[in-house]
Amino acid sequence: MSAAAKINRFAMALRGAAPHVVAMTLLVPGAATFWHSSAVSAEEAVLIPSPAMDEPRHGDVETVVLAGGCFWGVQGVFQHVKGVTSALSGYSGGSSETARYEAVGAGRTGHAEAVKITFDPQQISYGQILQIFFSVAHDPTELNRQGPDTGPQYRSAIFPADANQNRVAQNYIDQLNKARVFSKAIATRIEPFTGFYPAEAYHQDFLTRKPDYPYIVINDLPKIENLKHLFAPVYRAKPVLVADPNG
Repeated sequence: MSAAAKINRFAMALRGAAPHVVAMTLLVPGAATFWHSSAVSAEEAVLIPSPAMDEPRHGDVETVVLAGGCFWGVQGVFQHVKGVTSALSGYSGGSSETARYEAVGAGRTGHAEAVKITFDPQQISYGQILQIFFSVAHDPTELNRQGPDTGPQYRSAIFPADANQNRVAQNYIDQLNKARVFSKAIATRIEPFTGFYPAEAYHQDFLTRKPDYPYIVINDLPKIENLKHLFAPVYRAKPVLVADPNG
């Protein structure tokens, strides 16, 4: 096993223990430097074309629920996108009774770790949200996994708010597959939206609160850098946080 793989495995173990342990970087002097110098991103960003079909920019508030592996990174990415007014980590695809981190982690609840994104379509379109989702936030070709995390709770999925969002998402997936933008077919599922359940408080704003947490350093901070470089016009340096919705 390579050194990077060993680091990622250990980081994944820390992620599972997040409610119960303090990040190693807070305990060991110099640990942050080690993680930053040793880290290898779990997924590489891919520069992809804009969607050929998009929604009309009507109104000033729209929401969509996206699942792309661990919600820490997906939330962190969209908190840095101009026009996004809220990015809330949670669970979607299952029932309210099983919308708890420990239960979802077993992979048998139907839930995916997901992020409810609220945005102003006058500033950023639904199609642009999907472009960032497919390009930077996760690897849409992975089936029931992202990076070191495996299981259906880490699947790639879109839970459209309405028929228009569904149509745009399906058209975009077809467009990207036809263009062979990725080396494999897109595994992202478009699933009916049956509800969204916010995750526990300790999961919210995790990337911002724990930037030296090993899992974040290895898997998620590179996503923020990719967003900054590939989508500079919509990148915002100061994230809009759950704890401070005014950013």
